[in-house]
Amino acid sequence: MSAVKVVGLGLLGPGLPGWQASAPLLRQQGAWQPAPTVLPPPARLPAAERRRSGAIVKLSLAVADEALAMAQARCGLAIEPGRLATVFTSSSGDPSNCHALCEALAQPDRAVSPTRFTNSVHNATAGYWHIATQSRAPSTSLCAYDASWAAGLLEAYAQCLAAQSPVLLVASDTPYPEPMHALRPMPDAFAIAVLLAPPGTSPQGAELRLTVSQQKTAPSPVSDPGLETLCRSVPAARGLPLLQALACGPSANLSFDGFSEASLSLALMPGDPW
Repeated sequence: MSAVKVVGLGLLGPGLPGWQASAPLLRQQGAWQPAPTVLPPPARLPAAERRRSGAIVKLSLAVADEALAMAQARCGLAIEPGRLATVFTSSSGDPSNCHALCEALAQPDRAVSPTRFTNSVHNATAGYWHIATQSRAPSTSLCAYDASWAAGLLEAYAQCLAAQSPVLLVASDTPYPEPMHALRPMPDAFAIAVLLAPPGTSPQGAELRLTVSQQKTAPSPVSDPGLETLCRSVPAARGLPLLQALACGPSANLSFDGFSEASLSLALMPGDPW
């Protein structure tokens, strides 16, 4: 398949407070230390929507904004957010909102607030993004359980090639409260944003090429043991091997798992470290 370019990145997770601060931690084994994820307020949103937004929205918009800012700073691409196609992928959507709905439905009056209902759909995050950017561009929201990162990357890659225009991928997950946390444990909120663009869009950026194999292969690990544990614990964090490869700079061949009968392989062309 044809190659696309990575022209922007966003990252937010435990001990990973943004791409610029996190890239050195990905390069040096043992440098990463866990710390609670700090969610910034979604400055793009109007005040009313800002009050209604949950953790998954704050998380997703933060990394999306960082990827767009990097595309302009590093690659000179001033991409208008309102014209940018997007792919949002998450294994769980908004777990805290799901928990609150279950609590409401367990009460005698079963009263559900309109805000809770609005935030219950899986594409709620995409809706907040479109409100924030006044966008009418195409948007896809995906869920593929533990394969959500791989499914989102494949979808964004295919759209970028088909439309020959940039596509923003945002993969995000937040933990469930108890009692569901015991059945679906995640240590903390985590999100990755990858802005893809067609070849020729910019001389900067790393080229990547995807292939789907019907033969199952082991997923590529992260070299740091702590980050590898995080990678295996949060579905959105399964994109960490790609981010580590981009941080280190040389070419890489990676594999992502999660699909029941297939694997996603990624070839990263040589380029300067991010």
